[in-house]
Amino acid sequence: MSTSPAATSLEVKKHLTSSILLWVRTDQPRQRGMDHWKGPHSGIISATPGLNEYRQIHLAEHNTGLWPTTEGVQTAIPADRKIDGVAEVTFQSALAPLKGRKQTKLAYADEINVFRRTLLYTGPPNSSRWYDVAGPGQTVGARTLVYLRRRDGVGAGAFRKFVNEQLAPALAGTGVLKELRTQTFLPWIEKLWDTPDVAHDNPHDQHFHASVSLGFTDTAARDAFFTGDVIEDLSNRLAPLVSAIHAYDVTAALTYVKNGEILPRYEE
Repeated sequence: MSTSPAATSLEVKKHLTSSILLWVRTDQPRQRGMDHWKGPHSGIISATPGLNEYRQIHLAEHNTGLWPTTEGVQTAIPADRKIDGVAEVTFQSALAPLKGRKQTKLAYADEINVFRRTLLYTGPPNSSRWYDVAGPGQTVGARTLVYLRRRDGVGAGAFRKFVNEQLAPALAGTGVLKELRTQTFLPWIEKLWDTPDVAHDNPHDQHFHASVSLGFTDTAARDAFFTGDVIEDLSNRLAPLVSAIHAYDVTAALTYVKNGEILPRYEE
């Protein structure tokens, strides 16, 4: 897979970002849980000191996996592990998470009202990367959130290097993306987000090691991407390194905090 010169010279902003994977309760209507997360729960997180950005990634209720079948790789999203949404929190500095303990306690207490399982993934500083792929005035009309599971035997360092130095530039080089963000994760540790009365079960063979957020002009552009020749090249490059590629249909990406400021109303 070749990378265009333009892709290698893209501006990249590096951040410290945590992603909390969320499953809403099943003993109440799904939409009730999604609305509570979108409303009251968002206010708790937005008030956390030290945030650069806070956005909620709402995933479609029916998500079987947008990534095409790839030999030796799980691309079909298992129904029993299908995620409902992701809370994406980006901090102003490496010390900023320490400022949010009060709000974190409130978030802990409120989780039981909406979620049945929550899993926190995070990386070291600068491991979250946002690529400047959109032209002036271009907006995102459709998104896909992709989770990658590293294949056993593939080293963590080699995998991170692949995501940052090969996968991201190759995606940027397609010229069709209006958003490109990557995260590479530290090993998952339950105690980092051990909220009461909410499940945190995450067997080793279910762990994720990176995520990629892809933004497109519209759903037609997204569909063309996942059925075109580019996706075959990407699959061939990924297959030796990953055991799972779960590509989720995103229904909404709601930003509540932007550039350190709480927005009067979320941005879509």
